[in-house]
Amino acid sequence: MSERIVSAITGPVTKWVVLGFWLVMLVLMGPLTGKLGDVESHDNSDWLPANAESTRAIDELAKVQDPDDLTTTIVYHRDGGLTKSDYTAITLQIPEIASLDGVVTQESKPDQPVMPAIAYPTGEKKGQKHGLVSADGEVATVSLVVNYADEDPTALLDLRDDLVEMTKIDGVDVYIGGAGGSTADQMEAGAGIGGALLYAAAGVVIVILLITYRSPVLWFLPLVSVLVALVVSMGVVYLCAKYAGLTLNQMNRAILDVLVFGAGTDYALLLIARYREELGRHEDRHKAMAAALRGSAPAIIASAGTVTVGMLGLMVATMGSTASLGPVCAIGIVAGLVVMLTLLPALLVITGRWVFWPVKPAYGTSGEKTGGIWARLGGWIRKRPRAVWIGTAAVLLACCGGLSMLNITTLDSSETYTKDFPSLIGDRVLEEHDLGDPSNPIQVVSAPGTEKEVVGALTKAGYEGVTPVTDGTHEVALTAVPLSTDPMSKASFDTVEDVRSVVHSVDGADALATGTAAIQLDMAAATDRDTKVVMPLVLGLVLIILMILLRSVLSPVLLMATVVLSFGAALGLSAIIFDAMGFAGQGREFPLFVFVFLVALGIDYNIFLMHRVREEVVEHGDTRRASLVALSATGGVITSAGIVLAATFAVLTTLPHVSFIEIGLAIALGVLLDTLVVRSILVTAINLDLGDVIWWPSRLAHGRAKVRPPQPAVVRRPMPAQPHQLLEHQLRQPPPMRGPRPSRDLRGQPPQQRRPRDLGRYPDQY
Repeated sequence: MSERIVSAITGPVTKWVVLGFWLVMLVLMGPLTGKLGDVESHDNSDWLPANAESTRAIDELAKVQDPDDLTTTIVYHRDGGLTKSDYTAITLQIPEIASLDGVVTQESKPDQPVMPAIAYPTGEKKGQKHGLVSADGEVATVSLVVNYADEDPTALLDLRDDLVEMTKIDGVDVYIGGAGGSTADQMEAGAGIGGALLYAAAGVVIVILLITYRSPVLWFLPLVSVLVALVVSMGVVYLCAKYAGLTLNQMNRAILDVLVFGAGTDYALLLIARYREELGRHEDRHKAMAAALRGSAPAIIASAGTVTVGMLGLMVATMGSTASLGPVCAIGIVAGLVVMLTLLPALLVITGRWVFWPVKPAYGTSGEKTGGIWARLGGWIRKRPRAVWIGTAAVLLACCGGLSMLNITTLDSSETYTKDFPSLIGDRVLEEHDLGDPSNPIQVVSAPGTEKEVVGALTKAGYEGVTPVTDGTHEVALTAVPLSTDPMSKASFDTVEDVRSVVHSVDGADALATGTAAIQLDMAAATDRDTKVVMPLVLGLVLIILMILLRSVLSPVLLMATVVLSFGAALGLSAIIFDAMGFAGQGREFPLFVFVFLVALGIDYNIFLMHRVREEVVEHGDTRRASLVALSATGGVITSAGIVLAATFAVLTTLPHVSFIEIGLAIALGVLLDTLVVRSILVTAINLDLGDVIWWPSRLAHGRAKVRPPQPAVVRRPMPAQPHQLLEHQLRQPPPMRGPRPSRDLRGQPPQQRRPRDLGRYPDQY
């Protein structure tokens, strides 16, 4: 950071300006955080690639159907079979259901076909009229379409509750399923993201900060700064989603919360550790903070820049959920960086040394901790560095063996959550009674007037119950193909592929197939493509940044190799844990998300370590000695930072989503491996084994480091007892060293830094 910026942040007056600025930002951005739910998307079609068949079909379907329509299925079930009185009660409920606010019927939209409309077959128990009653008579369904595009999305939760209350029948189990029911359950499952997740993350951070600092006061400043960063980032994300087309979903929002908490606290730990050191060297806390910023800011900025570029690499993905995660996380990282390098320093210099109570760093003592466990660890590695890094790499490779247990797939509805929601139970009841969900058919969109040709081709191919939805008078022909399997299962994917092959062969129809199953199939294909493209791109971007930062080729390559090895080990161990937990598999986005976060965040700790190693090499000219000093000096703070980041991502495991649990657990495990094993043991051992060679091809690789000359000692004469002797005393002092002009706060400064004219201008300071 430039001297001007450092002075503006840490100055006796400007620190209050910095505090005032962030208070204003808090007032402006605070109200926007509560509106994030309004711009979240719960429609899978919003995440599809533009060239996917489902996307093109949805665009055509919009000509005859409102894209905001959500088909909902009410499932009635009685063991032993529904009675005649049950049928009567269900039939009487239909007009009442149709009158609910937000429910769409054929009457409310006469010019637009609504599929399926509210209906129920009266009369016989069996016969499966339109597939609405099971063959054994135990299950019946009522389908309706709801549309809350112009209202609060949470209105769908109210509708679900109203339907549950309205459809009660003694002895009959009722479940609200279909697209509307599953969306409502998804909202309920994600309700903890906004509140409980933040409280859990804050609680974890508070506990770790209390343990790290052993101060009942100091933890409050990083926590306040992190909360400000989170509020600002959420406000910016809201504005981008509202006015710049950024798409937001529950996973992106959850990751934003934990990322800002974790990364922001990491930056705070590094800055405060350096500030504590400088307080022992400077009596003036403003000067101590200026020195701390000059020493720690380059590494923090480099780290944040690496993570930001890595996150932005996700924007090349074709899946909207993946591509939008990049800018969302980048906004969070940048907000955390700016707040931690401006607001936190201002708060620290405002509060003074007492904030470290009960162990306040005293002037004249070194606040740097270079001994203890990390010095002993370095001494142990130094004895046989080659054996240590080879052995450590072998253990990590062995952990990679668990990769064979990974099952990357599309999780079906029953495998998505860790608890049974009503929509999941309803889907299971329908499947057990061989009754397809009428709200999730395969929808075939074709040229106007081609309904009969499409129906004929599908019927000839063996599909039953295929019905035309349009009558030839609409801009687009629409045909419904019943689906009796879970729309997110492989069986449904196979059905979609077969239906597409059949309808594509209909001459002149230009048919396209969409629907929930088709959308999930296209999303799976897009995610597989993104994994193959984004992973090497992020790897290359981070590698280039490391080469620029370290001015070396060999060292960045070695660092990236260690991070990739750590990623493989984390995935292998995670697969073993997931199998023990009984999870059916991992979502298709799992390897990509874990890779990007572990590479971007895992390289953070290597940057912190290697930046300190390079500082020590320039200071002393010996890479091996510098590596030991850097490990001893940074071991404690980097380990604390890693534990904070791992703990905040582990908070994701408290949510009832299997994908959240798997991603959070894998990232937390990977961060711990990076912090405790890769950075502290593997990288240090490689540095000690190779020595100066790691800096190839820079000057440092050939032992030609420009070692800083030792600063000449300044002879400090005792202060004269009488003020009139001040001028004569100063004339006897050695000339001041070149450097920045001292601040006007002259208390505690050596006499040679005071000027004779200051006696008249600042008499109270003498």
